[in-house]
Amino acid sequence: MKKEVQVPSVGESITSGIIVSWLMHNGDRAEEGDILFELETEKAVLDIPSPAAGILEILVDEGTEVAIGQTVAMLDEVQAAKTAQPIPQEPQAARQGAPPAAAPERIVSPQTPPSPTPSVVPPESPAAGERRTERVGMSAIRRKTAERLVEATQNAAYLTTFNEIDMQKVIDIRTQYKDQFQKAHGIKIGFMSFFVKACCQALKECPKINTQIDGNDIIYHYFYDIGVAVSIDEGLIVPVIRDADKRHFAEIELAIASVARRAHDRKLLPDELTGGTFTITNGGVFGSMLSTPIPAWPQTAILGMHAIKKRPVAVDDRIMIRPVMYVALTYDHRAIDGREAIGFLARIKDFIEDPDRLLLEL
Repeated sequence: MKKEVQVPSVGESITSGIIVSWLMHNGDRAEEGDILFELETEKAVLDIPSPAAGILEILVDEGTEVAIGQTVAMLDEVQAAKTAQPIPQEPQAARQGAPPAAAPERIVSPQTPPSPTPSVVPPESPAAGERRTERVGMSAIRRKTAERLVEATQNAAYLTTFNEIDMQKVIDIRTQYKDQFQKAHGIKIGFMSFFVKACCQALKECPKINTQIDGNDIIYHYFYDIGVAVSIDEGLIVPVIRDADKRHFAEIELAIASVARRAHDRKLLPDELTGGTFTITNGGVFGSMLSTPIPAWPQTAILGMHAIKKRPVAVDDRIMIRPVMYVALTYDHRAIDGREAIGFLARIKDFIEDPDRLLLEL
């Protein structure tokens, strides 16, 4: 009896994927739950387990796009059962009376001569001035991201507004409490949790920023599912921190660390990558000083964080050197007016520069 291995449903909006690699070979014995192959969808790369025990027969090659529900392999359960049967033991008396078996001779068939040791030929160095190209197919994640970015720019009216934030007080808090925080919660306190909390507070005051457009309607969200952009080899993905406004700083840091780790390990679930109401992206981790990020469609706004640099600023009519971050808010002008966007970014600045109010949610 053979059992079909089908591409499982991995999310409400996912209809297809690409078999990135088979982790077992034709003829291998798979146990139920063993990982058979990696499936790349528009959201993430997922490990697909075996639905039963059996001898594997692969029907679809690596790199093939497959539909949800499509049969991609078979498992021979009868053959697996045969190979799993224990080898019968000889009776004790027979084993005692039989002479020890001689070691089997190693005979090489003339039809299958031993393979010679392959010689390693080093690749030729390209000649000076040689011009070379390489064509590499986009990953499913990158293709879908590209489609959505093109769709967003073609169907929205985006503008970006900027501001600068003095990060000194947040840096002081992190410096003063970093050891206590890590000892109490098992994780370092970062900048992102401050910005997540600041965004939640500012979104409550500026509800038009926490929206999406559906036809001629604007849908207001009165919950705060914050997407945090994560860069992986296959492209940029945006895991969502659900109900971020109800989480403490440590819970936010733990959630961010968890999704970032599982994103790199290809362990994220598709549901963790959908349904965000607002997104934060931090180009500062790569050294970016300024950018104009594009909102995650169909969201209407996104906050861009950037690198912290020491700059001369005026403080109480004195020129001082302060750690400054430029921030950007890109927004869809169809739903959000400039006044609201500027006001929202000003509230982010207020909360980060005066984190006591943020901690007290004032």
